[in-house]
Amino acid sequence: MKNNEINSHYSRIENSTSVQGNIVSEEDFRIDGELKGSLKTKGKVVVGKDGIIDGEVSCSNADVEGKIKGKLFVSETLNLRSTSVIDGDVVIGKLIVESGASFNASCSMNREGKKAEIRLVKDTDDNHEKTA
Repeated sequence: MKNNEINSHYSRIENSTSVQGNIVSEEDFRIDGELKGSLKTKGKVVVGKDGIIDGEVSCSNADVEGKIKGKLFVSETLNLRSTSVIDGDVVIGKLIVESGASFNASCSMNREGKKAEIRLVKDTDDNHEKTA
């Protein structure tokens, strides 16, 4: 077996690393550390158990064990493992949730099948009525 078959083809932020800024990648990306900013990729995003993203994520598929706070656009499948914590706004193609996952987000299905794009949304007016 080749070495790259064992380690896969992920770009990676290791668990001892914190990054601030915007990342654009053509390939799969794995976060085991912390990202404050945005991540846009045509590939899959994997957030490890210790991984934290505070910002925007746009990808084709996502497998989350860690935490994401912000906007998440997944054109195909979002897979939430039992240790995952999601807070924010989510647009997805399909959603798979394991028992124990924390999903505190507004969620909508991407019925048009559009490819992933980071979308900036204006802040809402704090004077509006909040509903459950």
